[in-house]
Amino acid sequence: MPKVSAIMGVYNGSKGLRRAVESILNQTFSDFELIICDDKSIDNSKTILQELALQDERIILLENEQNLRLSKTLNNCLAVASGEYIARMDDDDIAYPERFEKQVAFLDGQPDYAIVGTGRTFYDESGVWGKDVEEKGERTKTDIFLGHTFVHPSVMMRKSALLAVEGYSTEAIIGRAEDYDLWCKLYFKGYKGYNLGEILMDYYEAQHSFSKRQYKYRINEYKLARMWHKKMELPFKYSLHSFRPLIVGLFPKVLLKKYHERVFKL
Repeated sequence: MPKVSAIMGVYNGSKGLRRAVESILNQTFSDFELIICDDKSIDNSKTILQELALQDERIILLENEQNLRLSKTLNNCLAVASGEYIARMDDDDIAYPERFEKQVAFLDGQPDYAIVGTGRTFYDESGVWGKDVEEKGERTKTDIFLGHTFVHPSVMMRKSALLAVEGYSTEAIIGRAEDYDLWCKLYFKGYKGYNLGEILMDYYEAQHSFSKRQYKYRINEYKLARMWHKKMELPFKYSLHSFRPLIVGLFPKVLLKKYHERVFKL
């Protein structure tokens, strides 16, 4: 059995798919399997994946019979994963060659942690335009609730911890916050995580994509935060943080743009 199972959901990802997959295949740590589930793409993603799978036997291809979205797609990958550790990857990101090597070394040497994340640069068609390097160190339960968490496609996790929380939640309230919900579930069960504090991946995000987020997803985030504030039994003062997605969604786009540029500038 491989040490690591990397899991990737794909939906119409043909534009950056080959580059993303090759960045995993070119890792300095080679004891892994790459499980890719196509979520009923309507572009040529499936053809690209089949070509790549013929070139490397570590690739395992799955295909949903209908579009299930990310949480269920990742759960399908988890169902066949055989590795001790689970590494996340998206179909348009680029993992640095030493990413797996450093994360495996950390988890092997730090049995008290179930999650290890990394920093990222942001890039789009114009090139690298920003970076996000979370401070090195452990994340507390309060950090998780307040959103000081992990870059989802950068993490490596213990499979035993993921199975203990039954993988990704798929209820409607989750919306597009499957990663935030997963961190909360893991911490609620007593698991904890650590950020390495160094950039080990390039993350695709158009500079102005934040302005396109639909308000219904911000409502989902609000409801989810309210739920976890109660379940985690956090102090009342933190309850105000639940309203942050709703408030941010009301800000003029020009202000969001300036904030985005200031926080993530190179």
